[in-house]
Amino acid sequence: MNDRKEADMGGARLELTVDAVANGGWCVGRHEGRVVFVRHALPGERVVAEVTEETARFLRADAVEILQPSPDRVTPPCPFAGPGRCGGCDWQHASLEAQRRLKADVVAEQFRRLAGLDLKVVVEEVPGAEDGLGWRTRVRFAVEPDGTAGLRRHRSHEIEHVTGCLIAHPAVEEIGAERLGWRGAAAVEVVAASGGDRAVIVEPVPRRRADIPDVDAAVLLDEGRRGTRALRGRASLTERVGERDFRVTASGFWQVHPGAAATLLGAVLDFGRPEPGEWALDLYCGAGLFAAGLAEAVGPEGAVLGIESEPQAAQDARFNLRDLPQAQVERGRVEEALDRLRIERADLVVADPPRAGLGRPVVERVAGLEASRVVYVSCDPATLARDVAWFAGLGYRLEDLRAFDQYPMTHHVECVALLVRD
Repeated sequence: MNDRKEADMGGARLELTVDAVANGGWCVGRHEGRVVFVRHALPGERVVAEVTEETARFLRADAVEILQPSPDRVTPPCPFAGPGRCGGCDWQHASLEAQRRLKADVVAEQFRRLAGLDLKVVVEEVPGAEDGLGWRTRVRFAVEPDGTAGLRRHRSHEIEHVTGCLIAHPAVEEIGAERLGWRGAAAVEVVAASGGDRAVIVEPVPRRRADIPDVDAAVLLDEGRRGTRALRGRASLTERVGERDFRVTASGFWQVHPGAAATLLGAVLDFGRPEPGEWALDLYCGAGLFAAGLAEAVGPEGAVLGIESEPQAAQDARFNLRDLPQAQVERGRVEEALDRLRIERADLVVADPPRAGLGRPVVERVAGLEASRVVYVSCDPATLARDVAWFAGLGYRLEDLRAFDQYPMTHHVECVALLVRD
């Protein structure tokens, strides 16, 4: 049930002190006993907060005046960040060190609340964005009817007109999407791969022909359910991790921080400790990043099965693993593929599900494989903590956890958890 309603207090200004950080880039305050989730604030600050939304249970608000600032507060580097402006960044007003502490607090709170575990969490820097800027290798721009591209405001369909995005990778900004005309397009996505390839994916307005300016990149048309079609250049990009190249469909999934793929692969292999001759599963394998590392570790005498539901990603994974005969890729939903192939055991399971997490049925199916180690990669600490609690009821305990600042200036954080059988 959606409890959002027209804000009786919409636009009202409240003076309050904000306390703990909350998941999603908010801090929590109270007004007359009512919870207020406040953006653009930091824990401990006294602020004037303008109400932006009222529900039956709480208020949402923006801190529009800082009466008592936190020592962690800095001037946002981007002129388009702030109340009512671009919604892409949550923490530009906090130092990088403070951002990582806030994210660590969120991860720890989710595990306390949802898994009953008290953890000491440290959020680690990911190489490649020392100042927290210039890291995002995939940026999606919304387009106005007149063809002007911009970025969405927070929880809004309104578009903020920007001259540039400071967290975008320089190779993305070189395309200059914000300064070009895209009449007839609903959205434009710019992708810059580590192998040097670039692509622009244009989503046209239904039943309209999009005007596409001349850009130094492959150009693809998003045809909805029919997928993407290359209008100019290749439909795939090359991503390089260590000495291995990966073919990735331009519209497909790949980590957006340039240092993330190598960092996560290292963490997965460190936690999983794959040994020659072992039988490993890579669930939600995408283009095959983890499956390749696992296959190299288990060697020709071992075996790796990757499972991926997205057709093009599964095709990419098969291509990327073609030199590793011990690695196979099966297309399908995880639980369906495991049942169809009658997979009943494994030595090691790696899972990197979407933000919604594994969910109870997949947790139960994975636990039934009786693998000695399960390595769980997650971009949402809440669904990760929920699933860890379910694993605990099935004989697995959380042995270790690492958290990575793959998305500086935003509230997002990536975690890698190691679960072992009791």
